[in-house]
Amino acid sequence: MPVPTLGESVTEATVAQWMKKVGDSVALDEAICELETDKVTLEVNAPAAGVLTSIAAEAGADVGVGAVLGVITPGGSGAAVSTAPAAKATATASATPAPAKSVAAGEGLDPAKIKGSGVGGKVSASDLQAFLEASTASAAMTLPPSVAKLIAENNLNPHKIKGTGKDGALTKGDVLEYLKNPPAAPAAAPAVAASASVVAAPAAASAPRETRERMSKMRKTISRRLKEAQNTAAMLTTFNEIDMSAVMATRKQYKDDFEKKHSVRLGFNSFFAKAVVEALKDVPAVNARIDGEDIVYNSFFDIGMAVSTPSGLMVPVIRDCDKKNFAEIEGSLGELAKKGRDGKLGMDDMTGGSFTITNGGVFGSLLSTPILNMPQAAILGLHKIEERPVAENGQVVIRPMMYVALSYDHRLIDGREAVTFLVRIKECMEDPQRMLLNM
Repeated sequence: MPVPTLGESVTEATVAQWMKKVGDSVALDEAICELETDKVTLEVNAPAAGVLTSIAAEAGADVGVGAVLGVITPGGSGAAVSTAPAAKATATASATPAPAKSVAAGEGLDPAKIKGSGVGGKVSASDLQAFLEASTASAAMTLPPSVAKLIAENNLNPHKIKGTGKDGALTKGDVLEYLKNPPAAPAAAPAVAASASVVAAPAAASAPRETRERMSKMRKTISRRLKEAQNTAAMLTTFNEIDMSAVMATRKQYKDDFEKKHSVRLGFNSFFAKAVVEALKDVPAVNARIDGEDIVYNSFFDIGMAVSTPSGLMVPVIRDCDKKNFAEIEGSLGELAKKGRDGKLGMDDMTGGSFTITNGGVFGSLLSTPILNMPQAAILGLHKIEERPVAENGQVVIRPMMYVALSYDHRLIDGREAVTFLVRIKECMEDPQRMLLNM
């Protein structure tokens, strides 16, 4: 079973996780492992039905296109031995053992059933994983090495932690959130409570002061591209503010009928996407890019909208926003956001955008300076809607206001064009009928 073609200019990937273990039966085209590239996460499907008889590249291993991931034996038996790389990965995962009794204490796991491979029978992350994989079907789960290590170090029962990953899988964030906000313990008798408080102090003192995990390929690429944008472009940011009263009133008036008719919710993103299209038409330089010593003016309006995913911030592209109506834009964004959360965004979803919108307001950001998504020449940052006093016709009134920020490449876009662009956005949002009348 080889590593498939990963996309244009992508030659290497990292094995993110295995959904199957050695000895498991697999069906034709069943997803058996995930690969993470510097752009997307993709599933590898079984090329044939049979039994996974060996794994050549464990989770965390870097593999090139065409490299062998594992071996599927058609009609083979479940009894199989994993290859040397798997053994090496197990030895690495066992580097930080935890006492067997401590792993089970108070967490519902029977220490007598967990066989420790460490010195003195200590239980490591790999021992815990092996125990889980050997459990009954209702309790079985597969944990990435970093998650298993964190669970073993903190003496947790993974079955008590709610997973938010794909198909309910546990992520490192789930474990960290559980440690940060553990469920309330049931009330105990005064004598028991006093005894528990005495025992709790040493446990807290032994908690790890830090955790370490390998940076993913996608995070490396995000870091590299952001730094390239800072080093390459003459980046500048200009600001404006928008009174969101008209858009909010329009949305409130039509959102129920809109959802009934189109089966998608009416959000603010479609309003901003259409406003951006109008502004890009008026200021073509913002929809351009620099290619060597040439300026390339795009005659299409493919808008990237940044979405937060478990793998980091990703920018899927909504094609031809000038030709789409509000419902089509909302539907496209919803589909792309879901694919991002499920780790199913493909190369075609991520490339070719001419402009980007990023919304830090959904996380509560009041003001920020977004970084360019190269080779694009500009990016629009949206922020939190907040009621503020403003002057209107000589009187102070309270209005729902939003700060917007346009970061742009000053090599291509002048300050006058940047300000004009934001003013056009402001006009469209404060009077949405302009977009309908093409004014």
